[in-house]
Amino acid sequence: MIRLATDVGGTFTDLVGYDERTGEVFTAKSLTTVDDQSEGVLSAIDMSEKKDGLRVRDVTFFAHGGTTVINAITERKGAKTALITTAGFRDVLEIGRGNRPDLYNLQFHSPEPFVPRHLRFEVRERVDASGRVVQPLELCDLRPIIRALEAEDVDAIAILFLHSYANPEHEATCADILADALPFATICTSHQVSRQWREYERSNTTVLNAYVQPIIQHYFERLEDSLTRRNLTCPYYAMQSNGGISSFDHVTKSPLTMVESGPAGGVAGAARIGAELGESEILSLDVGGTTAKCSLIHGNRPTLNAEYKLEHTRIEPGYPVQVPVVDIVEIGAGGGSIAWLDERGALRVGPESAGSNPGPACYGRGGTKPTLSDALLTLGIFDPATFAGGTMVLQKDKAAAAIATIAKPLNLSIEDAAQAIVDIAHATMINALKLVTVQRGHDPRDVSLLISGGAGPAMASSLGRELQAKSIIVPPHPGIFSAWGMLAAEPRADFRETWFSQLQGDALLKAKARFAQMEQEAIAYFAAGSNADIRFNYQIEARYKGQEHGVFAQFADGFTIEDFRQSFHDVHERAYSFRLANAEIELTTLHLEAVLKGKTISLSKIKAEGLSEAASRTGERSVYFGHHGGWQSCSVYDRAKLPLNETMAGPLLIEETTATTLVLSGQTVTVTDTGILVIREQEALAI
Repeated sequence: MIRLATDVGGTFTDLVGYDERTGEVFTAKSLTTVDDQSEGVLSAIDMSEKKDGLRVRDVTFFAHGGTTVINAITERKGAKTALITTAGFRDVLEIGRGNRPDLYNLQFHSPEPFVPRHLRFEVRERVDASGRVVQPLELCDLRPIIRALEAEDVDAIAILFLHSYANPEHEATCADILADALPFATICTSHQVSRQWREYERSNTTVLNAYVQPIIQHYFERLEDSLTRRNLTCPYYAMQSNGGISSFDHVTKSPLTMVESGPAGGVAGAARIGAELGESEILSLDVGGTTAKCSLIHGNRPTLNAEYKLEHTRIEPGYPVQVPVVDIVEIGAGGGSIAWLDERGALRVGPESAGSNPGPACYGRGGTKPTLSDALLTLGIFDPATFAGGTMVLQKDKAAAAIATIAKPLNLSIEDAAQAIVDIAHATMINALKLVTVQRGHDPRDVSLLISGGAGPAMASSLGRELQAKSIIVPPHPGIFSAWGMLAAEPRADFRETWFSQLQGDALLKAKARFAQMEQEAIAYFAAGSNADIRFNYQIEARYKGQEHGVFAQFADGFTIEDFRQSFHDVHERAYSFRLANAEIELTTLHLEAVLKGKTISLSKIKAEGLSEAASRTGERSVYFGHHGGWQSCSVYDRAKLPLNETMAGPLLIEETTATTLVLSGQTVTVTDTGILVIREQEALAI
């Protein structure tokens, strides 16, 4: 009865297993195999078998997440894809939107479409916004298209007709004809991926889903085959971007739901830890090997991004995606992020990463460029002998040699250059954390900061101090926390559809009736029967009349017009800092969140026998605290032997297999009954 999860990251592949009968936990961390990620998964399983005695035959549940989808998109290694759309809309992908993030950039150009123009085809048909057929589908238009698709040897076909969210009949007919004529290609229709309006956003979503569908199909087939050959035969689940899990079969049909699969696992885990501590407001930060990801859990629930855009930056509009994605801000500042000097001689960190091969210089695998991990080692925070449980001995001399390449031009000592690298990474992370709090209308002083990832706990105390967070939380197994979070996630599905109405009369009664129909769709999706324990959450997107975009506000059974009006005003004011109390309100989209109750990983209470400060203390280590703090001696402790519910004052270091936590002077740390580290400022305790 072992529940097993693996998470493929840019640098490491992580594994967590949990025996439901004994409470035993299995862990492993192997280098990611870029060419075939399933090899890294099997390697992690092998390591856990040898190290912890993982019993593969006892595995009854397997969850998997990672970077397969996002890598295929960002590296442009997806399938050769064609688009069939309504006549007159062939160039929607190219035209995009008129809004430009960098208004005065004269060199601006729209993002390159994932489907080139010669593979975009038009068919005569038309359905209006109410679903009424204005012009029947001209089937004769498909004959030359089929011949062209055969000649081009396309792997995937996206079908998107105008207003098919209101009436998918034409799309379904077209898909049936193409499936018979082109059995070698996968076919993706827009109404199966998104039932929302806005043809540009829906076009991008459908095309990207088609673009990665053959990739994820082949990958899951290969992974399932490898797991079966290892006698790991059980239900297989994938981590979705909405913070829930779904079967491999469901995700294969809508692979774009895995676009932020790995980070979403960490967010699900953060919500679980918050519930354990009774904290409903959690700010989650996962500092991995390649990137750092942050997200806000509000009211015990992950926050979804209603307008998620791939590759969006300050000057690039990115690619909009209409699938539910946890609101995650991701930055190129991880343990493997490379420090470099720009053309003006200013120090930068990331976004380029040393990855798993060759990795940071201290790994001794051929890397020569300085990274954040090299800096943390040079400052004394990481112990070269105990890193990763002693399975990977770090080379401090190679880290110093790499940092020297930037220290000399900056006229800094090696340790000051290392501190500068950490300071810049720190500032980048603070900016990202403020994006999901301050810029979303939330005060970071009202949240607890949960930090995970291999490099995260080393920087947790300084980040929490600058944000003035209520507390700083380091969960169990922080270096493999995204995998742990996948065992804390439950099966989930989100249903969104465009639905227009004025907020008046019987509008909410009609919305309630439509939600009831969507509930039946959710029951069918889970195939768990009408008596299944499914939690439903209802939201309606609304806007002031005359606005282009809206916000999602909570809706519940029994809501009156005035109840929903107040709910909408509150959300709008938090998002945009104003409300129009007397303005008319329009409803635009219904969103049903369905979560099937399932088993999740437990946080068992730790036996206090043999645990004490003296038993956990393993020695002393000098840590460099910058030019003003200098080198200071810090006590080093083994996390597994720390006493429970006792307050210990910093500065100190807490080591474990997957991470090292630094507690600063003026802070205290406590271990809860379930093994969670909670760090607080001493001044806060005195209040």
